[in-house]
Amino acid sequence: MLHALTEPFAQGLMQRALLEVLLLALVGGTLGCWIVLGELSYGAESLAHGMFPGLVLASLAGVPLLLGGAAGILVAALAVALAGQVGRGRIGRDDAVAVAVTTLFGAGALLALSPRTPVGIQGLLFGDVLSTTGADLLAGGALAAVVLLALRAAHWRLLAAGFDRDGARALGVPSLAVDVLLLGLVALAVLVAVQGLGNLLVVAVLVAPAAAARRLTQRLAPMMALAVLLGALAGVGGLYLSYYARVAAGASIAGLLVAAYLLARLGAAASSTRKGRAAAAG
Repeated sequence: MLHALTEPFAQGLMQRALLEVLLLALVGGTLGCWIVLGELSYGAESLAHGMFPGLVLASLAGVPLLLGGAAGILVAALAVALAGQVGRGRIGRDDAVAVAVTTLFGAGALLALSPRTPVGIQGLLFGDVLSTTGADLLAGGALAAVVLLALRAAHWRLLAAGFDRDGARALGVPSLAVDVLLLGLVALAVLVAVQGLGNLLVVAVLVAPAAAARRLTQRLAPMMALAVLLGALAGVGGLYLSYYARVAAGASIAGLLVAAYLLARLGAAASSTRKGRAAAAG
């Protein structure tokens, strides 16, 4: 049993992948709670999918994906903001944003059809956590540190805007500025996660652990701790599944994250049913 647990991590690539998934769990679990509480899950997904053309262009040009992703997120954020303003009162803000994001993602797909597209471009969609390098870990760690420090510095403002927007204004905390800050941090977190989980799966690590944790507790600190724990367990479990079942690591991790959310939802529903029956009996 001990050999089965330690064998996968005897190799350097698996050790780096382990560090990467733990880093993603820390960032995703912590930031994800604010994303869920602030109802910004759709915004996170929009940024992640809208950056795809930047990733493809970086791959075609042979430059680091981090640079392409940063440029792609900037364009996506501008497109989402513009679409939101144009769509307000006409076709609806969410509809306009959906059109903008779909257009950007489609443009990335068309670019990926170029004859010069490198082999393995699908890695941009589904990621390859097993290809994590030392440089990737350093860059990801630096971005993660920025995200966590910013969350710490803005903690009381996030609390005020997240739980009482009207009261936050009275305290001099504009809710719009808080939303912009959160989306900026989401953009950095996406850059951390995209190389490991890919453009399609990156939102799973930012939303699923926090959404599952919220089903199990209403207190912020336990929610964050539980989200980080669930993210770490799903990450490690996904690596084991990838090693022994010979399946894609990113998809395995995302699948386990979704399974954790479903189990948490079922557990919360069962607990609510028991409490309702007990109250009726009493």
